[in-house]
Amino acid sequence: MAHLTTEDDRVRAVAGLLLKNNAKTITKSPAEVVEYVKVTVLVAFRDRVKEVRDAAGQVIVTMMGSLEVVQWPEALMKLVEGLDSPDPIIKASSFSVLEKACEDYPKKLDKDVNGQRPLDFMIPKFIQMADDTNPRIRSHAITSLSHFIAIQSQSLFANIDAYMACLFRRAADDSADVRRGVCSSLVLLLVARPDRLIPDMPSVAQFMLYTTQDKDENVALEACEFWLTFAEEPDLTPHLAPLVPELAPVLLKCMVYSEDDLAWLVGPEEDADVADKESDIKPRHYGGGKGHAMENSASEPQGGQKPKVSNALDDEDEFDDFDEEFDDDGSTEWNLRKCAAAALDILAVRFGDDLLKILLPHLNERLHSQDWLQKESAILALGAMAEGCIDAIEPHLPQIVPFLIETLNDQKPLVRSIACWTLGRYAHWCTNFETDEHRNRFFVPAMEGLLRMVLDSNKRVQEAGCSAFATLEEDAGARLAPYLEPILRNLMYAFEKYQQKNLLILYDALGTLADAVGNELENPMYVNILMPPLIKRWEHLADDDDDLIPLLECLSSITMATGHGFAPYAEPVFNRCVQIVHHSLLAWEEYHRNPELDEPDRPFLIVSLDLLSGLVQGLGTTVEVLIARSNPPLLPLVGICLKHPQAPVRQSAYALIGDMAISCFGVLRMYVPTLMPEIISQIEPEPKFEFISASNNAAWSVGEIALRYGQDPEFNQFVQPLIGRLIPILLNVRSPKSLTENAAVTIGRIALVAPQPVAPHLEAFAQQWCQALWEIKDNEEKDSAFRGFCMLIQANPAGVSKHFVWFCNAVVKWKTPSPELRDMFTKILHGFKEMAGPQWNQQISTYPPPLQEALRAQYGV
Repeated sequence: MAHLTTEDDRVRAVAGLLLKNNAKTITKSPAEVVEYVKVTVLVAFRDRVKEVRDAAGQVIVTMMGSLEVVQWPEALMKLVEGLDSPDPIIKASSFSVLEKACEDYPKKLDKDVNGQRPLDFMIPKFIQMADDTNPRIRSHAITSLSHFIAIQSQSLFANIDAYMACLFRRAADDSADVRRGVCSSLVLLLVARPDRLIPDMPSVAQFMLYTTQDKDENVALEACEFWLTFAEEPDLTPHLAPLVPELAPVLLKCMVYSEDDLAWLVGPEEDADVADKESDIKPRHYGGGKGHAMENSASEPQGGQKPKVSNALDDEDEFDDFDEEFDDDGSTEWNLRKCAAAALDILAVRFGDDLLKILLPHLNERLHSQDWLQKESAILALGAMAEGCIDAIEPHLPQIVPFLIETLNDQKPLVRSIACWTLGRYAHWCTNFETDEHRNRFFVPAMEGLLRMVLDSNKRVQEAGCSAFATLEEDAGARLAPYLEPILRNLMYAFEKYQQKNLLILYDALGTLADAVGNELENPMYVNILMPPLIKRWEHLADDDDDLIPLLECLSSITMATGHGFAPYAEPVFNRCVQIVHHSLLAWEEYHRNPELDEPDRPFLIVSLDLLSGLVQGLGTTVEVLIARSNPPLLPLVGICLKHPQAPVRQSAYALIGDMAISCFGVLRMYVPTLMPEIISQIEPEPKFEFISASNNAAWSVGEIALRYGQDPEFNQFVQPLIGRLIPILLNVRSPKSLTENAAVTIGRIALVAPQPVAPHLEAFAQQWCQALWEIKDNEEKDSAFRGFCMLIQANPAGVSKHFVWFCNAVVKWKTPSPELRDMFTKILHGFKEMAGPQWNQQISTYPPPLQEALRAQYGV
């Protein structure tokens, strides 16, 4: 790289790149090697050949990162000296390397070196060079400075006034790269030091409003990011409010497709028969299996629960990030249109009715424009505002929804697709009807319109229609039952028509439909419409075909919904899942013996376990025959999965154990003593984030097993080890909320079958137990847990006496306790009243007045 100047330039550059790759481990080299490389790389950095200089620059960045500046101050000194070189090549090369170092490790540069802090000199130097005559140097300077904002560098903030003046001077720079750097810096300052921007906000805002409309879309995008960041910071809302009347119309203007957007989107209007390119299909990351959280609890959503399909602009988990939510053009690239829509979405949440009043005239004009691009952008804006402005928009929905349904007939595919997405954003209103008039005017036409779009001749419209229909399915739930036959016929016709990319969305829509209508699908007529195309596809795909994964995921929902109606298809599906589990475990075993092999794909294993869970839930006790005949035997395989190194695999395995406890405990029981130690070990108070769902499922499965054992003394051997794991979860304030809820339910269920071993511990966890479950929606799980808790109180009344107010509060939170549970509540409350005697009134007088009133009204105490 440095000395063979007669060698081919490309060979020397490759030598430099090889050195860069090895330089990450430079600290392990002998001292003389390190010194030689240091000296020689700096020689190569002054080479006449650009490719060699660039390679040497990359080596310098890598080595300074590994050695840190304190061990190689000469490199930093040479780079800074290069900024004053009269040779423009050396000057630009030096700044290029410095910018990369500032980006990669700003904190390492923000340290003392031999009693001096290099940034104390570098920051003023960079500010000075932001006024250089060379736009490339100005861009390097602005960008390098910006990397020290997020780390709150004291050297930068010591020069904050000069830095701010520098940014304002460069705001109107001729170079688009410099203007973009200024915008990016102001975004970072808005987060790190809003106090420095707020006094100058009028001028900053005017600059950003102007720059958001810059002819260079990259500059405009950075400026738009400023508004998105501004809106995301709730503490800055009062400062943003006065700017909204000017800002909102600008954002609306930015949501019109640009010429570059349209050039990318150009294609035949009817392309349903055109096969997808491999590049058209986004990678799908199946992160985890079935998760168990308390129904309708306020707990955080778990990564393992099945992601719902919401709309065409949101191909992954809902609101994962704005790039996916506003992915209406099929592009994975974040652009000005998406950023503006995302900013408008948050502005709607912040300002609601006020925002709608500002935009309503602009929306009306654009919605009725003859320019389809203006019309399309207004429909996008209506969808973006749906969540935040719903109260203000709702009076207008009787006009908006029919307009959107009519727009589904537009000649332009992009208009039809955005109408689908926006209609999906208002699906909740369409499906939430109390009258036949609302159903006939809005719900049925929206459903029929979206089903037409599912079968559109344009693939982008198919995608938008299918995704929006899935949203409607989710919101409508059982209200779809009367329309299942035409819905299924439409979706299965689409199944024959779709190319590969849209098939993935159709799988999700079918799974969402099954989740929405539940056992309504058990009707043999519906099963006969639904299953033949799916089974045909199932038979066509090999066990290692990636397209099998979404099909298995879809079938797991369908098997639960169709129940015994799935019986004719159950055996081959069951056996194939067992084989996939078996082969996946063999592959993992081989991988652990030989780590040089490629790591096996875990999704095949996860979705097979999930589908087995679906079969167990759907078929009930009739699945016992399949389990008994499985070859190799299923339960030993599940036992291995409980020890799998990948948490999502364990998560799905624990879910399967719990489902088997519910549906076919007879075949599970003989394996419980073998499986229980592994289940117990998974229950821990502070699991790593990626282990939370596995711990949840393990705790939940124990509760289901306990209920099936009933009063059988065989279960007693597990009680103390389980309680020893579950109680610390309740007492640990850092335990995830969902895990705390599941632990509380499981303690209650264990107490229901074995109260005596648990009762002595009651005082230790009574308050936390009541707090964990009082906000959970009433359901059978909660009911069984509270009945167990009541049995603990009956066995050890003193254990709850210090925490009785918490118990009372949990009791009155119940809306519809079962007769048995209500009787237990009544007996306990009246029993404590009798024990307290004359002191009762004094005791409850210390309770909050609403609680006193509820106790008197509901239980006469």
